[in-house]
Amino acid sequence: MADKKYNPYDNMLSVLKQSAEALGLSYEDYATLCYPERELKVSIPIRMDDGSIKVFEGYRVQHSSARGPCKGGIRYHQNSDMDEVKALAAWMSFKCAVVNIPYGGAKGGIKVDPSKLSRAELIRLTRRYTTRILPIIGPDKDIPAPDVNTNGEVMAWIMDTYSMFTGHTVPGVVTGKPIEIGGSVGRVEATGRGVTIIAYQCMEKNNIDPAKAAIAVQGMGNVGGTAAEIFYKNGQKVVAVSDYTGGLYCEDGLDIPAIRKFISEGNTLDKYEAEGVSHVTNDGLITCKCDVLIPAALENQITEDNAGRIQAKLIIEAANGPTSVEADEILNSRGIIVCPDILSNAGGVVVSYFEWVQNIQNLTWDLDEVNKMLQKIMLTAFNEVYALSQEKNVTLRMAAYMVAIKRITTAGKLRGGPISMG
Repeated sequence: MADKKYNPYDNMLSVLKQSAEALGLSYEDYATLCYPERELKVSIPIRMDDGSIKVFEGYRVQHSSARGPCKGGIRYHQNSDMDEVKALAAWMSFKCAVVNIPYGGAKGGIKVDPSKLSRAELIRLTRRYTTRILPIIGPDKDIPAPDVNTNGEVMAWIMDTYSMFTGHTVPGVVTGKPIEIGGSVGRVEATGRGVTIIAYQCMEKNNIDPAKAAIAVQGMGNVGGTAAEIFYKNGQKVVAVSDYTGGLYCEDGLDIPAIRKFISEGNTLDKYEAEGVSHVTNDGLITCKCDVLIPAALENQITEDNAGRIQAKLIIEAANGPTSVEADEILNSRGIIVCPDILSNAGGVVVSYFEWVQNIQNLTWDLDEVNKMLQKIMLTAFNEVYALSQEKNVTLRMAAYMVAIKRITTAGKLRGGPISMG
């Protein structure tokens, strides 16, 4: 079981097929969504600091542009591959559609462990990668953003490289930039904030009192860390958190600001010590005693191997694709509610959309305005998905995909569909 090969794209296709059939669509109606519009694989040769030349592999996939320009992050990870990027691009299409913003889905990646490169090497890698994907990106074509192991600084390097080739500054080519060069206030915290907005709605619908709820967060990067801190500040009890070195558990609740400060100083959680806090494995966190579990790390964390041991009543997917199809079936049979990634972590792309709009219209919005609009869009999307799940008696994942697929396929039909091309 543990050695079973996981293919995130196959996982996406399985959910797509189930959801489309639940909508009463024929294969012809959704066939185009089974295949990305464009897959680009590039070689990225760079000179390392020691003078040697090393060639890295990079990707950019555009899944669907039926509803607007493609949109999606770029991740730097040693396990990145084309199937992962294809799946992430498709999830972005569905994510943008479920929150009803006028984007299609894309994703990019470089197969690299960024922790083993110097800053100068990362700059050269990013600039060379940008030149390789430059023909297919642009503010009206495909707008990259930060993802795993990339950040606002990396987006600034991409923007600068693209601008050099166009001859003028083009801030709208990426989102998630530093505020000083056209980024939006609230963008860094947006995904984590969106996760908490959805989590509170799910708790309310499932009669879980936030004041008494025990919350576990897997992953203390930008998304998980932001969500954990918002919960903490709102008086919720965060009983477990983790990073790649392992997790922490405290039944009475953890001091989240202290833990985030510890991490910000370059430390890992396996070194953290505090009274009443015990160290747990990744599996120990996922299966710990809690009411709400928030996987905010990488794909394929909740599988058929651990789904039967999860104690949470509610799972809010903050990562992309953290739950396998087999695990989903087990959780559903056990009555555990799962709020899917394409809804619960969409806050990032919503505020990326705000940033893009500000860039192309030369506007600046304040934080209160950004957060109010984020709240409005996330609540509207949740209410639509929840209402459909009740009406059709399907899971929140099925309902979210049904909402998204209907919007994308409708857009395709209104544009004439593939048949109009002869």
